[in-house]
Amino acid sequence: MKTHTKETQQSMTPEKSLQFLKEGNIRFQNNLKANRNFIEQVNATSSGQFPFATVLSCIDSRVPAELVFDQGIGDIFSIRIAGNFINEDILGSMEFACKIAGTKLIVVLGHTSCGAIKGACDDAKLGNLTKLIAKITPAVAMTEEPSDPEKRNSSNTEFVDQVSKNNVFLAIENIRKNSPVLVEMEEQGAIQIVGGIYDLSDGSVTFFD
Repeated sequence: MKTHTKETQQSMTPEKSLQFLKEGNIRFQNNLKANRNFIEQVNATSSGQFPFATVLSCIDSRVPAELVFDQGIGDIFSIRIAGNFINEDILGSMEFACKIAGTKLIVVLGHTSCGAIKGACDDAKLGNLTKLIAKITPAVAMTEEPSDPEKRNSSNTEFVDQVSKNNVFLAIENIRKNSPVLVEMEEQGAIQIVGGIYDLSDGSVTFFD
């Protein structure tokens, strides 16, 4: 499989870009990787890049976006931060990726059993991590169930994973709230902004409508 060129990038639509990632994740789950020559892709992208999607995901070592979507060098912009939340720097990166570099899709990808989410559920305190976790705690607050305080912690797997899902929703909300550039592109149909959760147990990504 060849790397994307300016022409192939321009031929992509937001819908087609999402379908590419879905198909790549199915290949990943079935250990059926597309045939790529990575050194050839290195050479092909040495003078420019034309990725079709931008993925914001967690730093978790088990969730490398290029691998779980079976993509090659030059195919996607990968933004990674613990807890996959939004800040000004990440928004600026997304605006560059879409408005300047031409990607057609933004994916906010959370995952099950997320350590950053668990830290927010437990209101953990540790150096600079304290401020990072504070950016995730709104997702804890919006997760109404269970109401029993004894069950609202990292030992409750279902609670943690629901907070992860709500954290993705909040990230998408913050993109639309704080980036007029991306909102305009979305309204014009130039890009789509979608969310999903990666399941550590089986390698699948569930996208949200």
